[in-house]
Amino acid sequence: MARLELDSVTKRFGDGPDAVVAVDDVNVDIADGEFLVLVGPSGCGKSTTLRMVAGLETVTDGEVRLDGTRINERGPAERDIAMVFQSYALYPHMTVRGNMRFGLEESTDLDDEAIDERVEETAAMLDITELLDRKPGALSGGQRQRVALGRAIVREPAAFLMDEPLSNLDAKLRSQMRTELQQLQNDLDTTTVYVTHDQTEAMTMGDRIAILDAGELQQVATPLEAYHRPANRFVAGFIGEPSMNFVETTVEDGALTAGEGLVYPLAGDAADAVAGASAVTLGVRPEDVRVSADGDPADVASEHVFDATVDVVEPMGNENVVHLTLPNGPDLTATVDGLRQIADGTDARVGIPAKAIHLFDRDSGEALHNRSLDDAEMDAPNV
Repeated sequence: MARLELDSVTKRFGDGPDAVVAVDDVNVDIADGEFLVLVGPSGCGKSTTLRMVAGLETVTDGEVRLDGTRINERGPAERDIAMVFQSYALYPHMTVRGNMRFGLEESTDLDDEAIDERVEETAAMLDITELLDRKPGALSGGQRQRVALGRAIVREPAAFLMDEPLSNLDAKLRSQMRTELQQLQNDLDTTTVYVTHDQTEAMTMGDRIAILDAGELQQVATPLEAYHRPANRFVAGFIGEPSMNFVETTVEDGALTAGEGLVYPLAGDAADAVAGASAVTLGVRPEDVRVSADGDPADVASEHVFDATVDVVEPMGNENVVHLTLPNGPDLTATVDGLRQIADGTDARVGIPAKAIHLFDRDSGEALHNRSLDDAEMDAPNV
């Protein structure tokens, strides 16, 4: 176990004015035993960051420290770090036992008996004991993933690095493996950095998540903090499915205006946050949008209620995703209970509670006002 620090880590490919900055001044302090998830869209620099920690890419500027010791100049084999790859990278001519033994044989002075003991203990932990004498070609995707994890675990490293290890699995198995990985990390209590582009994985697995965009670190926070108190519009839009609603507004006489269909009076902290601003982006999560349609008695009681038309309803089983349009105004997405019957093309009333809104600077995207986590915990589900 170890503390892992990324101090102003930067990676540039090429030199001079044509250099490509893949990772730009990333600072993250990962505590001993913490599970940190690096998340962001494809090409944002998360895998490059992981490869710099592993020693597979050189660090252009900054430092990577493991338990306070700079490791920039150490080779991958000297860093006491184990990595699990997206492709599994198993040796096809070796058995599972051979794959799990190989790293220990090459990098330690352990005798055969000690190596076998580690391999068998790890195989039992991962429930792959009966697979030890098979070769990778005879294994399913989930079994290969467990072998790749086992090969890393037997080394008993100071830290694990995982680069989208579940992306090749089908949805059901991926969900199962997410749970198993969390249980495994809790049992091992080993510092882990996990890379994914899937915000669901990030939200469900990480003690904290670090969100990257275009090589720049946007926010490091717990999943709930990133969801309810995003640092900027990018984080707000990337975290959460369906995505947060965004409405471009102007500030006029203490209210937000967007076309003729939305005039939204502000008060309290929200009004103070936009004092002096002329253009603000209003954000609201789909589950916070209240919908009443076809005479449905759903509560939309609020000083912020608007007429709307239901465009499309997407049944998801546990919930329905409702796409709405305000007259001469913006589009909104709402999620409601899956048992509610709302038909396409009907008229609706939409409520946007004042305590649920987020406000962002139109130009910079920085958050001006977020809902409180206390309010988020107290809100009743949208039924």
